[in-house]
Amino acid sequence: MTKRKEKADSGLPPEDLMLHPGHLLRRALQAMNLLWDEEVSHTVTSPQFATLNALLCEPHGLDQRTLGSRVSLDRSTMDGRRKAITLTAKGAAVMQNLIPRTHVMTGRLVRALDQRERAELLRLLKIIVGTNERA
Repeated sequence: MTKRKEKADSGLPPEDLMLHPGHLLRRALQAMNLLWDEEVSHTVTSPQFATLNALLCEPHGLDQRTLGSRVSLDRSTMDGRRKAITLTAKGAAVMQNLIPRTHVMTGRLVRALDQRERAELLRLLKIIVGTNERA
């Protein structure tokens, strides 16, 4: 004789997750990560690319805290010293290879959107990021 488990009844109907921005953002991030792996790199991650890109913009280097702040890295992983970090020639070469690939990946990610919708998506994402960023 098997015992049937009783179904939990919360009294609430199930949620339509397609109406939850957090759920959709998570799914969009999954899609971006998949495309990143296909189009950009199997070894350099998106956060690593952001770090290299920040260093590419600063030929004299950045200290660890400033670098972390520029690319929104978790401060708990940053070393307390003010050591300057610069991009090596190899790092610059890697970036020259990856930058065009990120454009291809982005094109695939937003291919269903026209130019106006792409601009609107960026505008809205910047608002969400700006209002939720920790100082």
